[in-house]
Amino acid sequence: MAFLSKKQTYNWNYENIGGTTRVRIATGEDIAHLNELDPKMWTVLSCPTQGLEIDEKSLSYIDYDQDGKIRVQDVIHTAEWITGALKDLDLLVQNTDRIDLNQLNAENEWGKKIQNSAQQILNNLGKTGTVITLDDTADRARIFANTRFNGDGVITENTPDNPEEKAVVATIVTTLGGIPDRSGTLGTNAALIEEFYQTLFSYKAWKSSEVPAPFGENTDAIIAAYQALDSKVKDFFLRSKLAAFSPESATTLDLQKSHLEAISTENLAEKTTEIAAYPLVRITGTPEIQLDAPINPAWSSSFDWIRKALPEGSIVLTESTWSELKERFSAYLNWKNTKTGACVETLGMETIEKLLQENRKDALLALVAQDAALQEEADNINLVDQFLHILRDFHRLLRNFITFHDFYDKDKNTLAIFQSGTLIIDQRACLFCMQVSDTGKHSAAAANSGMYLIYCDCFNKAKATKQQIVATMTVGSVGDICVGKNAIYYDNNGVEWDAVVTKIIDNPISIGQAFWSPYRRLSAAIENLINKNAADKDAKIMQDMNAKLASAQLPVAGTDPKAATPAAPPFDIAKVAGIFAAIGMAFGMIATALADLIKGVVSLSWWQIIILFFGLLLAISGPAMVMAWLKLRRRNLSPLLNANGWAVNAISKISIPFGATLTESAHFPKLKLQDPYKKKGLAPWKRWTLTLFTLAIIAAVLVYLYFNYGLA
Repeated sequence: MAFLSKKQTYNWNYENIGGTTRVRIATGEDIAHLNELDPKMWTVLSCPTQGLEIDEKSLSYIDYDQDGKIRVQDVIHTAEWITGALKDLDLLVQNTDRIDLNQLNAENEWGKKIQNSAQQILNNLGKTGTVITLDDTADRARIFANTRFNGDGVITENTPDNPEEKAVVATIVTTLGGIPDRSGTLGTNAALIEEFYQTLFSYKAWKSSEVPAPFGENTDAIIAAYQALDSKVKDFFLRSKLAAFSPESATTLDLQKSHLEAISTENLAEKTTEIAAYPLVRITGTPEIQLDAPINPAWSSSFDWIRKALPEGSIVLTESTWSELKERFSAYLNWKNTKTGACVETLGMETIEKLLQENRKDALLALVAQDAALQEEADNINLVDQFLHILRDFHRLLRNFITFHDFYDKDKNTLAIFQSGTLIIDQRACLFCMQVSDTGKHSAAAANSGMYLIYCDCFNKAKATKQQIVATMTVGSVGDICVGKNAIYYDNNGVEWDAVVTKIIDNPISIGQAFWSPYRRLSAAIENLINKNAADKDAKIMQDMNAKLASAQLPVAGTDPKAATPAAPPFDIAKVAGIFAAIGMAFGMIATALADLIKGVVSLSWWQIIILFFGLLLAISGPAMVMAWLKLRRRNLSPLLNANGWAVNAISKISIPFGATLTESAHFPKLKLQDPYKKKGLAPWKRWTLTLFTLAIIAAVLVYLYFNYGLA
């Protein structure tokens, strides 16, 4: 645990990133001293090796213990390894994917290995010069295409110089199947060579003990027919014995007419399974099969082979004859069942004997050993690929691990390794999007970020699977964003995905959104109230109508319809007068209140009216704006990354000005364009004049009523 209490002997440089002091990693010398940097000063302590916008192969190389996480010790180990192999450490901050072999430190063990292996790659590719690139190491098959030995312990047809040995390698690959060589060609290894010659020997030994076929060229067909019919023939003999023992049961043991009737109306060609279950021959009580008797159609072709196997002149097949027939081919069948080396049978005995006589096994095994002796040298070619990947991507990882430099960079073209693309929605571009593996799990932890988050499922017809993303909205208002809304997502490669909003984490987007939020809530509440009131009234009307219809009585024949109708109640003038009095009182109270309000406003000077106006706005929108401002100041990137498996070691705030850079809004030029579908009517200035004139008349009437009739 010594790395937790490091002494600060190196003179580190610092910078303000995201409103926080962080270590600045700007030179190769800084990278060389990472083992001296206190882990408490690192922004990130671990991050996953998948789902990031950086070559996963590079991350795999840096993941020293291969546990799927990049940790502090992995970074330190990689820094020590690569800085030891380089002369000019500042190459590490150039993000280059090529190296001049003269820049490698040949006095270092790893530097020397990388230099030698890189030179071997250039030689294999037929390249001159001392510069090797990542493209040179990308195609392993091309590197080893023209080499005899590549250290994998596999030789191909091109490895031997001797034509006979080349032919044997080709034969091994053909008969036993090959193993891919590093060049991409199928070849063979020591195990396959040993197996091949053992197979040749075994097949020859088996062939030497061959048992003559008892039925000539028909032997295999007759044996197959016997094995297929064995159970049916034995079934026949047992049924016949039972019929002889109990003659009255012969009909029951024989083919049942009802079975044929059950399938007679169907296509019998499709009923071979049912027909095969019927007895082989009709049951008569005689335990023998007349060779000229009709045979169950499902077995007739097999029985024809049995007829050919019986002695000439045979007219019946008895149980003993059936057993004797089996004895005739038992020895041959046992020999066939012990067959080995079938895979080389197609070569023919002449070729097999020739291969065994020439016996190139030892020569081929020697070539395999010669190839395997170069394993370490060839494996070091992987070392060159590892070196070039780390040389290109290590500094970028550090800018997103020790600091969040890329995320807070003012250059919009510089993206953090966790920024996956751009979401276009509601006339805005959300520039900060991240891939997530589980929306439900991620959103539960990411809600603490204080950001307005939009989770989407993204689909592309050319891709087999969907991907899930989360986007942050930091400019504008909620607008038309809702679950189920469609959008377009562009990943960092420019590939377009159809996006569907699946979840929203509602947090303040901006101060402007907070200003209007009380009015939107009031508008929504009024709208809901009106809708509820209208729905209640509609339900009441329908209830009353249904009640009246249910209680209505149809006139009975022979009766007077007028007599059945109840008399209408007399007109109650006092009730009507009371209603009008109540309405008048209500209007009077409203008029009094408006008059008092207008009197109070009129009594103010113009500057007091302005103060009053802004005071009302502040009283309504002020609390929402203050709360939004406090939440916007606390927005934090860390919960988003922690929910994705990162171990973020420092608060990474997203200030209001910086947040505004993470979302772009559409900006249209100011043009005077005519709407062809605009409703015709008064000009805007006329409508405003008419509105103000109407309000002035109403105000004058209220003032007049107040001063002359004392409505107060």
